Parts: sequence; structure tokens; C-alpha cells
Amino acid sequence: MKKLFFLLIAISAIALSCSKEKKPEVDMPNKGEITITTDESFQSVTEALVDRYMALYPNTKINIIVKKEDLGFLDLLEKKTRVIVMSRELSDKEKKAFDQKVDLPWLPAKFAADAVLFVVPKDSPLESISMEDIYKELQSDDKKIIFDGTNSSNLNFVAQTFQKNPSELKFSIINGNENVAEQLKNHPGKIGVISYNTISRPFGKEAEKLRNELKVLKVIKNNKAFEVSNDNLKNMSYPFTRVLYFLTNEPYYGLGNGLIRFSCQQLGQIVVEKEGLQPYHIFNREVQMR
Repeated sequence: MKKLFFLLIAISAIALSCSKEKKPEVDMPNKGEITITTDESFQSVTEALVDRYMALYPNTKINIIVKKEDLGFLDLLEKKTRVIVMSRELSDKEKKAFDQKVDLPWLPAKFAADAVLFVVPKDSPLESISMEDIYKELQSDDKKIIFDGTNSSNLNFVAQTFQKNPSELKFSIINGNENVAEQLKNHPGKIGVISYNTISRPFGKEAEKLRNELKVLKVIKNNKAFEVSNDNLKNMSYPFTRVLYFLTNEPYYGLGNGLIRFSCQQLGQIVVEKEGLQPYHIFNREVQMR
């Protein structure tokens, strides 16, 4: 009887102890720590937005993992990351997987217009390349076009533009946007493919260095040449303009959704503009004269 009595006391003590254990603290827009994932092509603008957000909210910590776009999406489905940055359209199969695994509406939060660039060394005689020539080169065994890797956002977007799977295209690889830009001079006759965000930051030392070494080819479509400019990104007339957007698996208004909301509102859009990209949400600036 005494043994039963002491056993009941022990069970009650354990139950009381468990009830007093603190539940994991849920992050909030102004407090907590999360991990987000971005492709290297958008790393610069992602870091700029995160740095500004954490400066506004010192009790937040947002860790950035740089990973190929396709792999980042898989991590989002498996809830290994809270937010990802994407540029290409998801397939119907991917949207279905998102609906099943994340159990949230597929709602992309668009925040910037970026672009895929075709670049050559500064001393190259090339000035432009047509859509037809790009497609022709991507079918050639010469593999003149160099991408920054398989599963990369640049390759995915170009393949999607031509309504092809990346596996159907022929190309060379140098891992990393900056590596493509820096090593292009060692591969005469080749054309590199990089993100605009790699060289768009107006006062970034590395971006400025790469701009001085590279020539961005105009892209010819329907007998008209388009260069990368804010106006051409704004109206999406440059043929390889792409819209960057966030996806999250966060089911409440926490730190992930806080960052997304900030990035899509005026302060975040100013950060995007300072990165040299075209803000997706354009805010009118009104000056009152007295």
C-alpha cells in the first residue's frame, strides 16, 4: 500500500513538473530567429532586405542559407526553412505539392523585378544576341553558353522562357554567378549567363568591378533590341525580365511574414531600389509646395 502511495506521489510530481515546462516560444515580427533560403542569384537583394529589417528590429535574427532555387523549394516543403526567394513559375505539380505539404494557399509575395543577362568580356565584338540565336546555341554541342550550375534560377528561367526542361538544353557550367563573370575571359567565344542582381548594386565594389569587366548583350526579339534598364524591367519589355517573390510555410503572422510584409512595403521597396533593381510595388512620391 505504501509503495502504491509513493508511486502515485511520484507520478503526480512528474505530471506537475511537465505542466510547468515552458512551451517553445513562437517568434513574432519583431522578435525571434528564423532561417530563410535564397538562390545565389538574388543573394545581394535578400541580404540587403534582411539587414535592414534586423536593424529596425534588433531582437530579430534571420539566418540566410544560399542554395539553388529548386533545392530551396524542397526545403520549404520539408519545413527546413521558413521563407524562400523564387523567380520562376512553379509547375502545377509543384503547386499541388505545396498545397499538400504546407497546407496554405499558394500566394507569391512579389517584391522586385530582376533579369537574366547574357554577358561577354568587355573587349568582345559582340553587342547583341537574338532570341533565335540563344535557342540555337542551347541546342548545339558547342555548349557556348555558360550557366552558374544545374538547378540554378538562371538556367530554370531561361529553360522556362523557351518552354523546355533544363535537361533538354546543352550548356557549360561554372559554379556561381561571380565565377561565371570573372572566368569568362578565360573562355573565348563563350557567353555567360548571370543575374542582373549580381552587378546591379550601384555602389557595391564587387558589382562595380564586374560591370567594368563585362559587356551586357542586348537581346533582340521581333527585330527589336532590348537592353536592361529600369524602364524595360518596369514594363517587362526586356525578354528575360523576371519577378522575384517570397513563399513561406509560416501559418501565422510571425517573423517570416513580417519580413515579407516589410519587403513589399515602402521601406523595403526603397531597399530594392538601392540595390539597382526595379521595385515591384511603386509608391508615388508627392511633394507639397507652400
